[in-house]
Amino acid sequence: MVLEATMIVIDNSEYMRNGDYLLSRYQAQLDTVEMIFRRKTNANPESTVGVMSMSGDSPRVLSNLTTDYGKMLHGLYEDKINGLSSLINGIQVACLALKNRQNKTQRQRVIVFIGSPITDDESTLEKLAKRLKKNNVSIDFINFGEQQINTAKLEKFISIVNSHDSSHLITIPPGPNLLHESVERSSLFHEEGSGDSGMGGFGGSGGGDDFGFDDPNMDPELALAIRLSLEEERARQERETAPAAAAPESNLETVHEEEKKEEGDDATMEDAK
Repeated sequence: MVLEATMIVIDNSEYMRNGDYLLSRYQAQLDTVEMIFRRKTNANPESTVGVMSMSGDSPRVLSNLTTDYGKMLHGLYEDKINGLSSLINGIQVACLALKNRQNKTQRQRVIVFIGSPITDDESTLEKLAKRLKKNNVSIDFINFGEQQINTAKLEKFISIVNSHDSSHLITIPPGPNLLHESVERSSLFHEEGSGDSGMGGFGGSGGGDDFGFDDPNMDPELALAIRLSLEEERARQERETAPAAAAPESNLETVHEEEKKEEGDDATMEDAK
């Protein structure tokens, strides 16, 4: 099966409070994220999935690329509904997270949930689509809730970025079916074997990239917020793994102390004789 690194971008804008999808747009989205994580990691145990949000003051990485379902879930449910979404900023941060993946042979994929109106400039969206194609990054849009406003823009984006049908637009109107059930039956999983290699573009380790983070015209506060978000999530995961790594050393020290105590007791008994 395909070896992939996938960043899932969730929409946590105020529009997600809407109850036209069970139980709300936001909860329907979270249930679908869980399903996607399981499908991706079950298809290939070496595939990794990360999660981030794109609304509020700036995009926020909730979970770096991982195979650990618990870590992903912990980060996912720490997030809150806040403000308006920025599709361009969300995709850019997702691409930066993919660039930092440990296994450079993994193909790169971004999955974006869009449940609020896209306010980004269309010409800027088209430029971003061209960069994604140049860097061999596949993208899937799960378009729900605001289909009448967003569909035309997303169709144009997909038409630019698509290569060998590796990117998809999944449009799901409100209805009796659960969102995650509709997504699971879509082309998102029916064509898991397709796609370009993700070794181009982001595979290098040099400074700079093709997504605007070294662009002097980019808002420096946004660039800083993006990098801090990635660093904070990495530090959080390191803190969680540190106690487990330290436990064997602590146990070994305890064994050594007990051995020394036993040797001392033996020596005392010999002296008593």
